[in-house]
Order: sequence, then C-alpha cells, then structure tokens
Amino acid sequence: MTLLEFQAKYATEEQCRQYLYETRWPDGFICPRCQHAEYFNVASRGLYHCKSCNYQASLTAGTIFDKTRTPLVKWFLAIYLCSSDKRGISALALQSKIGVAYFTAWTMLQKIRHAMGQREESQYLSGIVEIDEAFFGAPTEGGKRGRGSDKTPVLISVSLNKEEKPRMARMKVVSTVDGVNVSDFVNDHVVKGSEIRTDGYNIYSGVSDLGYTHIRKIYDPKKQPKHLHWLHIIISNAKSFIDGTYHGLDKKHLQRYLDEFCYRFNRRWAENGLFSKLLFACVVAPKITYHEVVR
Repeated sequence: MTLLEFQAKYATEEQCRQYLYETRWPDGFICPRCQHAEYFNVASRGLYHCKSCNYQASLTAGTIFDKTRTPLVKWFLAIYLCSSDKRGISALALQSKIGVAYFTAWTMLQKIRHAMGQREESQYLSGIVEIDEAFFGAPTEGGKRGRGSDKTPVLISVSLNKEEKPRMARMKVVSTVDGVNVSDFVNDHVVKGSEIRTDGYNIYSGVSDLGYTHIRKIYDPKKQPKHLHWLHIIISNAKSFIDGTYHGLDKKHLQRYLDEFCYRFNRRWAENGLFSKLLFACVVAPKITYHEVVR
C-alpha cells in the first residue's frame, strides 16, 4: 500500500473504526459477554450496547488500543510508518511525523512491538535449526566481551530450508546461558524431530535427549565455514538493526526489539503486505498496559 492509498483508506477516525469493527466482528456484532447479536450504537461514546444483557462493548477493549487517548488515525499511521521501513522507526522520528509527545510515541511503538511478539509466539522452527547464544549491549569499561561478559545474553535460532538457506528466526533474552535455558528454548520453539546444529559448548550437550537429532561441532570459520554460517550473519544483522535505528538498548526492553527484528525477518518475502499484516496483528493482540510496558 502506497502512502496515498493509505491516506485514502484511513484518513478519518470513522474509517479506522470501521476497520476495527470488521476485523473484530467479521460476521456482525457479537456481545463479548452473552453472545447476543442485537445492539444499540452509543455513537457519542463509541460503544455498542447489547440489547440482551446491557453490556457496553468498546471496539478497542482488549486490544493494544485499549483506553488510548491518541486518535486511531495516528495509531494507524504509526503502524504504517513502522511497517514501511525495514529498518524500523525510532520514537523520536515517530514523534515528529504524527505529532505526539515523545513518551507517547515510545509507548505506541512498544505496544506495536508487543503485537509483533504475540504473532511470533505461534511460529515454530523445523527441519534444520541452528542455535547459538549472542550478547547484546555495550560492556562496561574494561569488561569482558562474549561469554562471561556483562552484556545481555540472548539465545538465537534460525531454521534452514533444504537448500540450507534461512527461513525463520527466533530470539529470546535469558538470565544466564546454561543448559536449563537452552532446553526450555528448544522445547518452546523447535518442532520435535528436527535436526539441531550447535557449537561444542557444553550447555548444548543435553539437546539430543530432548527428542532432536543433534549435530555438535566446535565452531571454526576457517575449517568449517558452513557450520552456523547463516546464524552468525543473522546475529550480526540483528545487532546492526538495534544499533543503527535504536542506538543500543538495555536488557529491560531488549526482548521487544528482538521480536521486531524476527517479525520483519520472518516476513521479508512479503514486505508489500506488511502493513496489513501488522495492522491485523495489532487488532488481535491482547492488550498491554502502560505499567507492563515500562516495568
């Protein structure tokens, strides 16, 4: 969708509300409480009053737009801008483009990333899966790099197709890089029976006991250049994505930015339809409160 097409389709609050209505109730209004289909439209408050149980349903209730004071036209434009640039958009840039306060723009983007993360939860890796750990963030002055550093540890995986080209990626911030977190990560994100490739680090030694074929080799880019080749490219790209657009992050919010990277990477072949996919994701994602965003 071009910018002109977007502006024609979602130029008014009513057009945005109509999209929400058709997405939430494609077969017509259904009361969330009693499942009754008849209602009064309380236009002054934007509510739908059930004729059966008198429940007043809101279009935005239970979504990331729940109780927002920002107009939907600005929300939709934020989603469009977020989807139209593969590098993402910073809160500072969004603030100037849609005319909101910086903290409002930052909160909106965090909620959009929450919706991205929710969609990724339904994605599972299969076939050939490479797994490794990476460390994000700048170390303190004089601190170590890599394993044993004070940077944020992240488990990263990528699935490969039959031609051994990357298909999908998943990333998870962990408290420590150990066998327990590796097992949880593998069980949560990889289909049983898949072939998992790792380096020789001992935290991966228990993978074969979980119901997977495990290929474990010492990582040596000179002797075995193909082993974990794509995984390390994706790790490098993820760090460039975060450092280039967002200029580094602390552990507190890192997971949402990694979810954004994976969401974009896993849909890189469908960039032309990314806005419609992301808009739908934002409508169906469960709400996240301000306190959950900032904690």
